[in-house]
Amino acid sequence: MRLVGRHDLYWLVVVTVAVFAIFSRPLGVALDYAHDLDQDRGLQLLPGLVILTGAFVFHQFRKRHEMRATTSAAATEARLATERAVEMEKLVAFGQALARSLDRDSIRSAASEHLPTLAGGRGAWAILRTPGEADPLVSGPTGDLRFPLIVAGTQVGVLGVAPNPPLTEHQRSMLTAAAALLAVSLKNAELFHEVHENSVRDSLTGCFNRKHALEVMDGELRRSRRSQMPLSLVIFDLDYFKGINDKYGHLCGDAVLAAVGQRMNAVLRGSDLKCRYGGEEFLILLPDTPLVGARRVAETLRRELGEHPVRWNEEEITVTASFGLTAVTPGEVEVNAIIGRADAALYRAKESGRNCVCTAEGHEAGAIV
Repeated sequence: MRLVGRHDLYWLVVVTVAVFAIFSRPLGVALDYAHDLDQDRGLQLLPGLVILTGAFVFHQFRKRHEMRATTSAAATEARLATERAVEMEKLVAFGQALARSLDRDSIRSAASEHLPTLAGGRGAWAILRTPGEADPLVSGPTGDLRFPLIVAGTQVGVLGVAPNPPLTEHQRSMLTAAAALLAVSLKNAELFHEVHENSVRDSLTGCFNRKHALEVMDGELRRSRRSQMPLSLVIFDLDYFKGINDKYGHLCGDAVLAAVGQRMNAVLRGSDLKCRYGGEEFLILLPDTPLVGARRVAETLRRELGEHPVRWNEEEITVTASFGLTAVTPGEVEVNAIIGRADAALYRAKESGRNCVCTAEGHEAGAIV
């Protein structure tokens, strides 16, 4: 490191010349006196004075340069500290946004908003590992800088950042922390979803429970009224289910109920609401489905149940069911009235000999056996 720069050397020369010009006469007298003193005392005073003067001037300039370097280093450190504080605030804001996100869509929104900022304006992307495929969480330009998303020793995805301009060590640390926050948030959302699903589903059949189904049904009725799309409701009850429990025991009855849930999943759409309404009674809400379509669905499910007996202790138990169905009239929003119509049709199916489908009176009469 240079102790004296060109600029300092220039001013040193100027100051030296100026001092010499100003004090040339006194300096000449002093030099003559020093020379006489050297002759009389046998001393070398003049060289010593020159050395001391040069050392003093060099010391002053060195001190001045060190002060400038110290001031510059302090300013640089202060600037870096400010930048780190700003980056830490960005990381905290990202963590707070993730803390409010309890599903993947809200996590995706938070990551899309905050990751480019944490990456210093660079392109950022994130991909999740799901069974059989990669699920893009945040889209962006791919790059070589990757930060794994790890939870409990398992990698659940990867966070990527564009490589240019190069990241500082502090930015790398921030992105590593951001990847850890994102991974934990994704795991929390997964656990929250599982807890929520367990709280609204019947563990035996996999269908929604009655309380949740009524809430969903209320929302579907309002959506149907706004969109003017058809909506149908099916209720069915397993025939002679009490006899199965009495003859084979309740464990066998549970196996029958579980098999019914599996048949429903095989026949119905993912958008159809499947509910265990109570005991051996089930409710199905069919969005965007007119009554004629609901009849086909009910008949298909009735036939599927009968054609797939449940095996229990080397025996095959044939399962049949009686169905009642109704269509939702335009603008109708009263849930209990709709369920009441379908339930009345169900009882007519039982009175008609069971294992059949009946529609609500006033909609379409008759039965399909």
